[in-house]
Amino acid sequence: MNLQPAVLITLAFFAITFIQSGYDKIMDWSGNIAWLKGHFANTPIKNQVPQSLLMILVLEIFSGAFSIIGIIELMVNEGTTFAIMAAILSSITLLFLLLGQRLAKDYDGARTIVIYFIPAVLLLSWLG
Repeated sequence: MNLQPAVLITLAFFAITFIQSGYDKIMDWSGNIAWLKGHFANTPIKNQVPQSLLMILVLEIFSGAFSIIGIIELMVNEGTTFAIMAAILSSITLLFLLLGQRLAKDYDGARTIVIYFIPAVLLLSWLG
């Protein structure tokens, strides 16, 4: 079975998701910091919100960029190196986001992260 279309669509999904999310963080850094300080006020990372947000921003930008490069690589020469790196980085990014939601006891938010994590796991298994 040819999984290339599914891989391409999933990479596009992560490119859109993470590039848009990173863009939002850059364009409204102070608004995001203010909201997240409240969200994480009763957690062990309450004093590391800006550093945590920067780490997530970097992970999101790299996840999105590697997804775009993975699409190009797969279409040009059927290579999967960048697609695999995108799948791994996307999974790591989502695990950090899940950890944050769990620390904040935002179980609805954590459940939402799982919706994004399922395609990441599928992508890893397809590229396997």
